[in-house]
Amino acid sequence: QVQLVESGGGLVQAGGSLRLSCAASGRTFSGFTMGWFRQAPGKEREFVAAKTWSGGRTYYADSVKGRFTISRDNAKNTVYLQMNSLKPEDTAVYYCAADRAYGRMSTQSLTYDYWGQGTQVTVSS
Repeated sequence: QVQLVESGGGLVQAGGSLRLSCAASGRTFSGFTMGWFRQAPGKEREFVAAKTWSGGRTYYADSVKGRFTISRDNAKNTVYLQMNSLKPEDTAVYYCAADRAYGRMSTQSLTYDYWGQGTQVTVSS
């Protein structure tokens, strides 16, 4: 079993930055693809970014491309989401997720096996 714990959310003004962290525990997340998703009030959960275990493949949603960066430190079992040039429409609960299938790059939430509890990001205009 893998436990994922997000941190780093908060309130920021438009144009500002935040860095989210997701720490995995319980077992190594060796080989897992790690992803970030978000869910705004009244909307479905949507894909934000993902990165494979080796770091060889990275994928971003069009809405965040060029502004957000996903990275991971496998030695620390931690994945990060650096969010720059934040917009009010980025306001959501952000979730970290892990996919056990080695090398898979998926934007579909159903393919991810483990989820964190979420961290709130609020961007004011």
